[in-house]
Amino acid sequence: MSDDRGGEEALVRAIRALTDAAGSAAGVQVGIGDDCAVLTPRPGLSLLATTDLLLEDVHFRRRWAEPADIGWKSLAVNLSDIAAMGGRPRWALVALACPEGTSADEVEAFYEGALSLARSHDVTIVGGDTSASPAGWLVNVTVLGEVVAPRLRSTARAGDAIAVTGALGRSAAGLAVLERPTAPAGVEAALLAEVTGAHLRPRPRVPEGEWLGAAGGVTAMMDVSDGLGIDLPRLLRESGLGADVDVDRLPVDEATRAVAAALDADPRAWVTGGGEDYELLLTCEPGALGRLQRGLAEACGTCLTVVGEVTATPLRWSSGGRQMTVARGFEHFAARPAGGASG
Repeated sequence: MSDDRGGEEALVRAIRALTDAAGSAAGVQVGIGDDCAVLTPRPGLSLLATTDLLLEDVHFRRRWAEPADIGWKSLAVNLSDIAAMGGRPRWALVALACPEGTSADEVEAFYEGALSLARSHDVTIVGGDTSASPAGWLVNVTVLGEVVAPRLRSTARAGDAIAVTGALGRSAAGLAVLERPTAPAGVEAALLAEVTGAHLRPRPRVPEGEWLGAAGGVTAMMDVSDGLGIDLPRLLRESGLGADVDVDRLPVDEATRAVAAALDADPRAWVTGGGEDYELLLTCEPGALGRLQRGLAEACGTCLTVVGEVTATPLRWSSGGRQMTVARGFEHFAARPAGGASG
């Protein structure tokens, strides 16, 4: 990184000033400035821990992602993991490595992006690290949270309904727009902003996850980070079960459909294979479904759409009653162009 403000010590002081400006937080005895943060979990709760690594040209591209966008997204993907367990995120550790020539202003913008999302969910950044990188930006975020009873992937049951929050395919539609030299013709600017915003600054379903985790009737849950075509099989594999999924019922919003039509693309491929939607995928008792749909809409303003049923037979995707193959999501170490969705 460039040394225009006195090197790493000065940069750490600037980061500390940003986090201090966010205000003190419950449970933090010692924050940034010592060898370790000192935290106090609330009695009777289990501690959740998650971490994600984001690399330039694998998870984002600098030509369209501003430093503040990268900061936001790097925290969002971890908050989504806590939400998927039905928990409440509390504290974050952020490690950032940037190439020579990165300015202190860019680094501060990165932290301001992360802090803007952290504040909205009462999450405190309590430490981390900074370093020079030989090539590209590298971000590693760890988030700690709390939960009464975690929702796992391994506890689905045959006969459960399969449902997802919100809409799928938005991030992949946004990526398709960002990768083009010009905007797709005939799509309203507001719709383009919706999908590109979903890719650059995804909104983790933290309130929804906490509500669903406490509502009763949810048997298993995870977030959709790598695409439904990979994430649903992961949940089913952990539970030792299969499913019947009606692809025609997968929720797709107006903006995603408009971009797909303009680009002559199949939105279903974005829905199952796009990734980075960070919606919640859950299984629930059939008798609890209506209550969960009504309650989630009232509590969070979020739709819960049923897309299938857990079975004791292998996973089957169908459309119009006919079995089909769906696009798979992102897998690291598999051949795929850089810059796409990832988990």
